[in-house]
Amino acid sequence: MNEYSKKIVKVPTINLLREQDMNKLPVLDVRNLGIDFGGLTAVDNFNITIGPTEISGLIGPNGAGKTTIFNLLTSVYQPTRGSILINGVDTKGMTTAKVNKLGIARTFQNIRLFGDMTAIDNVKVGMHNQIKCPFVSSLLHIPPYYKAEKAANEKAMELLDFMGLTEVADQKAGSLPYGVQRRLEIVRALATNPSILLLDEPAAGMNPSETTELMHQIRRIRDTFHIAIFLIEHDMNLVMNVCEAIAVVNYGRIIAKGTPEEIRQNPAVIEAYLGRKEDA
Repeated sequence: MNEYSKKIVKVPTINLLREQDMNKLPVLDVRNLGIDFGGLTAVDNFNITIGPTEISGLIGPNGAGKTTIFNLLTSVYQPTRGSILINGVDTKGMTTAKVNKLGIARTFQNIRLFGDMTAIDNVKVGMHNQIKCPFVSSLLHIPPYYKAEKAANEKAMELLDFMGLTEVADQKAGSLPYGVQRRLEIVRALATNPSILLLDEPAAGMNPSETTELMHQIRRIRDTFHIAIFLIEHDMNLVMNVCEAIAVVNYGRIIAKGTPEEIRQNPAVIEAYLGRKEDA
């Protein structure tokens, strides 16, 4: 059991919450979520509650519906049924941009940086909702524009420094090593000032030392910015050592939910990953 799992307590729902998040409004509250594509049910009866400072994992075999769930949470897809509440607000019918303003940000399984833009400009793109500058000021480059631009540069550099990326601030994102691009995408997501950060396979393509460093960075992000983190990941070492609660999906449905130790020993999870043993 990792040290963070000990802080998980049972609550009178089907979910788990950190003790310090008890009696606080969940940052994410998903109820009976489902989506159908034609006659195919991709996600069904998905329920999860995530507290304001919780690190949770979503795992399952390839094709289990994990990225589809993230697409539902960020309004890339609209659900066929169920509800998604972010900080208590129902996101039904909202655009991805509006959901982002509510406090949810994400990274992607396939990196989606602007390759021809510098690292710092990629971060500033993530800050577009926060930069307060009248249109005329930005058009004419009068003092309010320069003040807003200076503040954006300073904030972007702070975030890059947090992830150890100051040295690449002026380099084009597309020229950076893969692991650095992964970190830069996390910085851009943080620039939107989220209350919950969704990480879709953040360790994909990383070497063991980069993955270990990422594990520490995920904890630092939560502890520094006081936000929740919900991640999809196939690296079980990372998941078991950084997540406080884990949900397991298979064929679009949750088959198990619990602490890392409970998930590690759950027969349904073992079967989903390894297959049912045939009788001798």
